[in-house]
This record gives sequence, C-alpha cells and structure tokens, in this order.
Amino acid sequence: MKTNSNFHTNNKHKSGYDLDVLCASYPDLKLFVFENQYQTKTIDFADPKAVKALNTALLFAYYNIKFWEFPDTNLCPPIPGRVDYLHHLEDLLKQSNIHENIHVLDIGTGASCIYPILGNAEYNWSFVGTDIDEESLKCAQKIISKNKLESSISLRHQLNNSNILKGILKESDRFPAAICNPPFYKSETEALEATTRKLKGLNKNDDIDIVRNFSGTHNELWYKGGEKAFIHNYLYESSLFKEQCLWFTTLVSKKDLVRGMQVSLKKLGAKKIKIINMGQGNKISRIVAWTFK
Repeated sequence: MKTNSNFHTNNKHKSGYDLDVLCASYPDLKLFVFENQYQTKTIDFADPKAVKALNTALLFAYYNIKFWEFPDTNLCPPIPGRVDYLHHLEDLLKQSNIHENIHVLDIGTGASCIYPILGNAEYNWSFVGTDIDEESLKCAQKIISKNKLESSISLRHQLNNSNILKGILKESDRFPAAICNPPFYKSETEALEATTRKLKGLNKNDDIDIVRNFSGTHNELWYKGGEKAFIHNYLYESSLFKEQCLWFTTLVSKKDLVRGMQVSLKKLGAKKIKIINMGQGNKISRIVAWTFK
C-alpha cells in the first residue's frame, strides 16, 4: 500500500502495509484481502470489519499484542495515526529532558485501550487510562489482562461526565504528560454526516447502510458543544492541576480552534504552548501541548 509521508519518521507504517506479513500474523485478515484493478492487494476501507481486522493485524505483527477484542459498536482506532501521536509526545518529553520512568495519563482511553498498549510497546511507558463508560473500561481491562500488562496500565472510572480531570487526578499524582483524543462532533447527526462524506470519498453508493458502516459510541464521537466545548473544559481543568502534570496535550482536528486555545491558555497562566502538526491518515491534524511550569 502507498507511503504516507505525513507520518513521524519513527512510525513503522510510514511506508504503507505489507498485507502478506499482516496476514501471517493475523490469518483472519485474509478474508478481507483482494486484488484491485491495479493488481495490488488491498482491503475495503468502507467495511468496518475489514478495517478492524487490519488494525488487529498491525498490533499482532508490530506491537506484540496477543489479544485485542471489543464490541463492533465501539470506535476502531487507526493504529498508524494513534502511534504517531505517541512518537511526537516522545519528542516533546525528550526536549524536556524526560527519558525514563514515564507515566502518562490517557483521557478517554476507550474500549480499545489503544494509546496505553501502543505506548507501552513502543517506549515501555506506563499509563493510567480514564473513561466515563464502564463497559468500555471492562473491555480495556480485559485487553490489559490478556496481554499481561497489569503492572504497566491501570484504569480509573470518571463518574461525572461533565468532568475531565476532576475526580480523576489525585494530589499525589505526577505525570510527565497527559494525552487526549477528544470527541469531534456536537451530535449523532453531525457524526453521521461526516461518515456519509467519508464513504462518498471512498466511492461508495449513496444507498449504503450508513449505520452498519458507522463505528463509535456517543461517548467516543460527540460531546455537547462539540470538540471546542470539550477542549475548553479540558484547558480550564488543567489549570486546576498544575502540579500533577508537566505537559497537558490534546489532538485538535479543527485548525481554527487553535487560536482560541492559545488565548485561553495564556489567560489561565500557561507558561509554554506548543503546536505540533502531524499526519492522521489522509488529513493533517495537530497536537496542542501546554505546561504551567
């Protein structure tokens, strides 16, 4: 498959996928592989089961994961984009002379527990993952246990869905970094419209069953007020826990949100703000990082 030059230089997937290698690691992927009109092996990226099989194969082949199962209704994260965030975070921590015993807070870890298992595999980091959904945490815990990662990854339940850090962070906590992949949409309708556009981009017919091809629960995909509201809540709460974390970070999908974030963070007393551009598949995203120290 084609190279993605947007990815971090450390990303194992920047040159595309070797489907033969992936099928050898995860034979279930063979069911979804076919040759396209150019005699190139590929999968149908509009088929959620095919995409999930591909990402499972990547974890099995490159990250020493032996078990990665969660309901099809939950979001299936694209491994190349998720691990890219962690490579950029590692660069940021190096710049702060943090090289070992790295303990990361993952806000909204989800049923797939993706950032903790990737960060542990790539950099031997330990994690605390948080989520408001108990069922997602049960799935994440099973992934942790089946891969014998209990000593490196723990989970905390956010009881109040209006809070992000409140009720999660303890006075004794010290994290070099927090990461977050926020919900991007304001409502289910907006999320479904985005999925429809994506499927049209993959040259799928208008009569395709959108719901069948739509993965992600409401907690994962939408938030009252959308990405902007979630992020500004996170910015405010980060200012209440200045001692608990050195670098707070988040993915930001909408470029026009960055300016408002910078203004808010300066008002909240942030000492440094960094904007890190990164590739996320076929689009450009960015990480915003800030510290009060």
